[in-house]
Amino acid sequence: AHSSEFDQDSPYPVVGLITEWQDASGRVETRDENSDLGGTMRLGGQLCRLADGTMARAIYGRAEILERHRHRYEVNNTLLGGLERCGLVVSGRAPITDLCEIVELPREGSNAHPWFLGCQFHPEFTSSPRKGHPLFTSFVQAAADRRGAE
Repeated sequence: AHSSEFDQDSPYPVVGLITEWQDASGRVETRDENSDLGGTMRLGGQLCRLADGTMARAIYGRAEILERHRHRYEVNNTLLGGLERCGLVVSGRAPITDLCEIVELPREGSNAHPWFLGCQFHPEFTSSPRKGHPLFTSFVQAAADRRGAE
């Protein structure tokens, strides 16, 4: 498994250029500069639906969020099932396209981690020193709590 950004010949591109997707049946879906606004660049505010019982949902305290994007690569949905079977939790998805927006590891169980979360969007775009983004605030709080527990 690899990212097509670094290995264009990978038979398992877990992360690939937005133009490289396959639909659920395995049919290749091609996009170009005439497809979707922005062509191969995903830009601006995008809606994300958060799964119940996840750390992301607890951090935000609501079911839907709007986050800013600027990228050309996405997680390949056709390979997500295998990652989920190994314990990765997809905690946020785009409601219309079903694209993976947030992944995390659970805080309990065999794949437990005190705070492991990755997002496709850019929380730094909406964060400031006086009002930190909820993900940054949660991460810093988790680190402080863990340090205090030692």
